[in-house]
Amino acid sequence: MNFDVIVIGSGPGGYVAAIRASQLGFNTAIIERENLGGICLNWGCIPTKALLKSAQVFEYLQHASDYGITIQGEAKADFKAMIQRSRGVADGMSKGVQFLMKKNKITVINGNGKLVSGPKVAVTDAEGKTTEYSAKHIIVATGGRAKQLPNLPIDGQKIIEYRKAMSLETQPKRMVVVGAGAIGVEFGYFYHSIGTEVSIVEFMEQGLVPREDADISKELTKIYTKKGFKVYGGWAVEQVDTSGSEIKVHMKNRKDGKTEVLLCDVVLSAAGVTPNTENIGLETLGVATDRGYIKVDDYYRTNVPGVYAIGDVLATQALAHVASAEGIICVEHIAGQHVEPIDYNNIPGCTYCAPEIASVGYTEQAAKEAGYEVLVGKFPFTASGKAKAGGVPEGFVKVIFDKKYGEWLGAHMIGANVTEMIAEVVVARKLETTGHEIIKSVHPHPTMSEAIMEAAAAAYGEVIHL
Repeated sequence: MNFDVIVIGSGPGGYVAAIRASQLGFNTAIIERENLGGICLNWGCIPTKALLKSAQVFEYLQHASDYGITIQGEAKADFKAMIQRSRGVADGMSKGVQFLMKKNKITVINGNGKLVSGPKVAVTDAEGKTTEYSAKHIIVATGGRAKQLPNLPIDGQKIIEYRKAMSLETQPKRMVVVGAGAIGVEFGYFYHSIGTEVSIVEFMEQGLVPREDADISKELTKIYTKKGFKVYGGWAVEQVDTSGSEIKVHMKNRKDGKTEVLLCDVVLSAAGVTPNTENIGLETLGVATDRGYIKVDDYYRTNVPGVYAIGDVLATQALAHVASAEGIICVEHIAGQHVEPIDYNNIPGCTYCAPEIASVGYTEQAAKEAGYEVLVGKFPFTASGKAKAGGVPEGFVKVIFDKKYGEWLGAHMIGANVTEMIAEVVVARKLETTGHEIIKSVHPHPTMSEAIMEAAAAAYGEVIHL
C-alpha cells in the first residue's frame, strides 16, 4: 500500500498529474470516488461541447436555405437523443482515461479519499471499508462543484445546476439562467437553439460574460438579444418561489430598484464554482486555506511537507487546462526538474456559445489601470472573406499592445472558431512577440486567423482590408 505519488481526484488535473508522475518513474496511484476523468470529462467540458454541437447542427439545418440547400420537411430537435449522444461521448472519453491508467501502470483506487496523519490517505470504498495508503507525495486534486447561492437553493428538480441541465428527461419550455458566465451562456445557447424560451439574469451590470473585455460583453449581449434571449444585466435574484406549477423568479434592478417577476419551468443556477475542500482531512493535517481554497506556493506545495494541491481547489482560474498545467509542473518539480511557474496572465479562456469567445491577457481597461499606454486594434469578421463565405460574419478580433515597447498585452475575440485561434496569441505572448512581428508574419488567406494579423495592423494604422 506504499506509493511514491498518490493523487486524490482524477479530473484533468489529477489524471494528467498521475500520468506525468508515472512517466517520470514514480510508482503512482490515483483515487476517484465516481468516474475517471472527473467533472470536466463526465459532466463539464466534453459533454457540454457535444450538446453545443447538436445545437449548432440544428441551427445549420434551420438556415440551410442560406447556403443554397433545400430540405424537404421541418427539422426537429430530438432532445432525448441529444442528451443520449452527449452522455455517450462522455462515457467514451472516460473509458479512454481508463486505458491511459492501464497503459501508464497507474493503480486506480475507487472510493472517497481523506488525508490522515502521516501524512497518508484513507480511502473508504462503496461497502464502507476503509484502507490507508501512504506515499512520499500526496496531490490533492478534488476539483470543484456548482456554487450555491443563499437565495437559490438547488433542489435538482426546479432549481438545477449544470449536471442536471445536461441530463434532464424533458426539454423545458421556459428557462431562467442565473449567472451569465461561460456556464450560463453556453447552456443558454443550447436550450434557446432547440426552442426553449431563455432568460439570463446577471448580477453584474456589464451583462453577459461580465469578466470579459467590455467590448466582448457588449457584442454578445447584442447578438443574444437579437436571437431572442431576454438578458437582464445588473439584476439581483432576491427570491425564487417554487411552490406553484410554474416557478416565479423575483428580481430587483441594482441601479434603480425596479422589481420584476419571471415565470419559468426550471431555473439553472450558473453562479460559478466552489472548491471541494470539505471533509478531505485538511484540518487534520493543518493544511492552510483561504476562503475555502488551499494555499500553495509556485510549485503547488502546501504548508504541510509532502502534500500538494492543484486545480479548482486553488484560487486560480477554474479551467481544465490550468489544472493540467499545474499538475505537470507540480510533478516535474517533485522529480527535481527545472520548471517555470505558470504565468496566469497568459492563460487563455474560452466560451463555447455561438458565436464563440476566446481571450487572453489584459482587457483594455485592465491594461490602462496597470499603467500602460495602449494601442488597440479591432478587425470585424464582416470584413473577413472566410467568415462571409462561411455564413458567420458576427464578431471581431480585438488586440491590445503597449505603445512604448510593442508588448502584446491582450487579445479578445468573438466569432466562429475563435477558441481555435487564441493559441496563436498565447504562444506569441510567451515568446514576447511584438505587434510589428505579428503584422509581418504572413497569415494564410482566406482564413479566420488572418483577422489577428489585420487587427494588429489596425492597432498601428496599417490595416489593409478596412
